[in-house]
Amino acid sequence: MKRGQEPPRPRIYMVNPLLAGPIGQWGVLFDRIAGLGFTHVLTAPLFAGPSLSLPADFGHLQEALGWHRTADEALEHLAEAAHSRGLGFLLDLSPGAVAANGAILQQAPALFRPNPAGQSLDPRGYGAEADAAAANWTQAAGALGQFWAEWLGRWQALGVDGFRIDLLGVADETRPAFLRDMRAATDGLLLGWTPGLSRQALTALAGTGLDFVFSSLPWWDFRADWLWEELAVLGGIAPVIAPVEAPFGARLATSVGDLTLLPAAQRRVLGFAAAVGDGLLMPMGFETGETRPWDPRRGAVHDLPIVEPGVAAAIAGANRATGQGSVRLLSGPDAPALAFLRAAADLRQAEEADLFLLNPSLRRRVSVPLGPLLAASGGRFQAEEASALKPLPLEPGALRRIVLTAAAPAVTARPALDATAKVAAEMSRRVAIEAVTPAVDGGAFPVKRLAGEILAVEADILCDGHDQLGAVLLWRRRGETAWAETPMHLLLNDRWQGEFPLPGIGLYEFAVEAWRDAFATYRDELTKKHQAGLDVRVELMEGRALVAAAGPDLAEIAARLGRLDAEGQVALLLSNDVAGRMAAADTRPFAVRSGVFPVDADRLESRFASWYEIFPRSMSDDPNRHGTLRDVERHLPRIRDMGFNVLYFPPIHPIGQTNRKGPNNTLTPAPEDPGSPYAIGSAEGGHDTLHPELGTLADFQHLVAAAAEHGLEIALDFAIQCSPDHPWLKQHPGWFDWRPDGSIKYAENPPKKYQDIVNVDFYAKDAVPDLWVALARVVLFWCDQGVRIFRVDNPHTKPFPFWEWLIKDIQLQNPNVIFLAEAFTRPKLMKGLAKLGFSQSYTYFTWRTSKWEMQEYLRELTGYPEREYYRPNFFVNTPDILPYHLQGGEPWMFKSRAALAAMLSASYGIYNGFELLEHEPIPGKEEYLNSEKY
Repeated sequence: MKRGQEPPRPRIYMVNPLLAGPIGQWGVLFDRIAGLGFTHVLTAPLFAGPSLSLPADFGHLQEALGWHRTADEALEHLAEAAHSRGLGFLLDLSPGAVAANGAILQQAPALFRPNPAGQSLDPRGYGAEADAAAANWTQAAGALGQFWAEWLGRWQALGVDGFRIDLLGVADETRPAFLRDMRAATDGLLLGWTPGLSRQALTALAGTGLDFVFSSLPWWDFRADWLWEELAVLGGIAPVIAPVEAPFGARLATSVGDLTLLPAAQRRVLGFAAAVGDGLLMPMGFETGETRPWDPRRGAVHDLPIVEPGVAAAIAGANRATGQGSVRLLSGPDAPALAFLRAAADLRQAEEADLFLLNPSLRRRVSVPLGPLLAASGGRFQAEEASALKPLPLEPGALRRIVLTAAAPAVTARPALDATAKVAAEMSRRVAIEAVTPAVDGGAFPVKRLAGEILAVEADILCDGHDQLGAVLLWRRRGETAWAETPMHLLLNDRWQGEFPLPGIGLYEFAVEAWRDAFATYRDELTKKHQAGLDVRVELMEGRALVAAAGPDLAEIAARLGRLDAEGQVALLLSNDVAGRMAAADTRPFAVRSGVFPVDADRLESRFASWYEIFPRSMSDDPNRHGTLRDVERHLPRIRDMGFNVLYFPPIHPIGQTNRKGPNNTLTPAPEDPGSPYAIGSAEGGHDTLHPELGTLADFQHLVAAAAEHGLEIALDFAIQCSPDHPWLKQHPGWFDWRPDGSIKYAENPPKKYQDIVNVDFYAKDAVPDLWVALARVVLFWCDQGVRIFRVDNPHTKPFPFWEWLIKDIQLQNPNVIFLAEAFTRPKLMKGLAKLGFSQSYTYFTWRTSKWEMQEYLRELTGYPEREYYRPNFFVNTPDILPYHLQGGEPWMFKSRAALAAMLSASYGIYNGFELLEHEPIPGKEEYLNSEKY
């Protein structure tokens, strides 16, 4: 591989030279390696150079390897043999030590320090080596880099394609510079052996030129979460190779113990390594079930048979399946099986992904429901080959791959909604359907779910007398005409249940249909009378008549009934086969359909999100310079590393000059004071314009893309308020309520006054529909710039019909858009806004401090029906609110509030400065002194 090319996905077979037999016979070993699907062979550098793993006795090595020409010729011969079989040839490099009795130490004594006492060179390494000399990184780091760079160049000239470098043997402070020296010396593959390095040491490897790093899979128990954390760190350095066994360490067969479980353990680790790794490493002997570490006295391992034919197939399959791209864990720590997604592209943009299900147990069979996992993917994918309603069985140690495709959001043509279906014959209404759940206000508003979830519907279904009933759950996407249906089953006490999937983001609707099941009623009566020994001759006549009336599909059954005696007729009429065929032919007499109930299936971030709020203008590194959007980009890694996935900006539009606010909400600003960003609009533009000092629209688009690369979405404030300088006042005066003296009343929220803001009037003479449409176009404009999340300022002061219209209108065109309602007002008003379509809502968590308050509030938010539509977002502070319990500045209080917010709600947020314990208030008020807002 040359620099600039995409590195291949290496599947590496690691050879112990002393167990591989004479060099002249390695071709047989290479044939076996290639036949198993490997792409590379890895070996120690033999006697071509310094090696910790081999003694320095040249004659002994010649005898053991059956080679009596030069060392360089040996390497050249092996490289040619590998290449002729389509294999890359790799060498191990242990730069931390050389043989203590070798010529290298005599030639370069200043570079290495002998270790005659046999002390451990590195407690993370493979043990003490009395015959090793340690590299002198303290005094000769630069010279060591040049020394090994010369060896790499020499080996590459002999045909070596790359190197696995044991990074544990390189001092932490010199490791990045050493790797850059290695990168400059070769254009072959550089594979950094990283297991055992600290998190800080791993982070320092970014940008050092490594083509691949290695995971610590051989030391994982298939349960702990540390491996996933390691994969996330390693993925930021280079693609990750997964070893299936520890090189030179304990064999897999030893850790399993019970050798009857060894094949399952081998298949488990092979499948998992292929699923999560960008490459694969298998040490010699893994396939034969070796139980002891490599030992030259054992003889050639590769001559032994593979432990089980299925393992050979598993090795070949793993080599074919080794993937690439991002990995995301879906399952929790106590789940019976591991579930994770993998896609070649970023999972947020991938058109296809693989869902892997792994049973970590080698003894127990498990079943995995697919629906919750699809929901955990946020509705981004749907399954092709498996039903979301049926659990998937997994044998012990088994890995299952399910291909998922991107679930396109349902973009529905506007505007009409279907009318509720009417029952044709009201007077024959013998069946009643009641208490359908889940429902919000009897179906007036949608219940909220995540795309990918399975919606369980229940209803009370009643009928006069003792008649038996049939019932189905009808469901469809909003805007479709045809209904899909799923059978419902009786739970208890006339309560019925059915389920249907929500495969993609968008609006759905469901209804319940029930009818008097004549044949089921007949079978129930016949069963009871026959069991009681009663004369059922008339009942048999009725049964034959029902079957005959069912149509031609039941003609053969009707003929059979005419040839049977009474007992035979009873048996046939009560059979499951006849019951199923009669149900299929049922005309559903007295059928009744419930009203239609809407469902809003949102993406994952509507329920699960962590928000971080900043003022972009404050992100400058100079307190005397206005911050820009480009300044914000420097902070993205910090915000991401704190665990946030939504970065929220207050208004970023031009700010008016009239009545501009000064520091701490004063009316005496200095010329350089920026004013409040909520005073939107100036000569430069209004709500669809960017404040000039922040940058250009291209800068904003660049920021959105940069944030996405860090796993962050940009959320904007949608604040429907204007500065007196807003262009709308001149362009559309009919959108405002003018007073008799020609002025407009400024905004107030007693005792607060906002002299720099005037409000539109939604029902002014020219406002309907022009103002409403203009506001929708503002949202759509920012959607076109890549924004999909909007925090709405004070929505409770705007008309309910407007929000219901706007949210529905926007989401029909952009189903991924999320709206957060910032409404600190009366609880029922807050809930009313949630019903209208707001995806998330602010809460009173900010002021709930005692245990009983918290318990009472959580019971309210998680009770019925609030849990069906109200998604709380627990903000711990805002630019306007510094609650009293934070004003003392005690770190424990800040920590506990953040912990409570993150644990008690699936969505929470902080306003920046919280993590710095900023707590200076305006005396006697729950407001920040020297507020950033002004």
